[in-house]
Amino acid sequence: MALVTYAIVALLVGGAFFGFVAALGLVRLPGFFARTHAASKGETLSLFLTLAGVALAIGEALPTVKTVLLLLFALLTNPTAAHAISRAAFEEGVEPWTVDGGEEGSEG
Repeated sequence: MALVTYAIVALLVGGAFFGFVAALGLVRLPGFFARTHAASKGETLSLFLTLAGVALAIGEALPTVKTVLLLLFALLTNPTAAHAISRAAFEEGVEPWTVDGGEEGSEG
């Protein structure tokens, strides 16, 4: 019983950590595409770990099945949405950040 509790805590702490890393990447990284990458990858992993911890905490019940289905839906849609947003931005002319070019949109 204590092993399951440790697993739940580890999953929830891991989810909180990767959520924090995703938020930090959104604030600290330069450029739209780097921020999109950090947010989508970190948020997806954070959501996966957190929902896995919730599913373990609930146990054997119908809400566990719903949580796992939500987890699978998020794993399919989050990366797809991030890719679609990034591709639309690229097609609209948003330039990737480079070391030589400096900030986005700057004449350089």
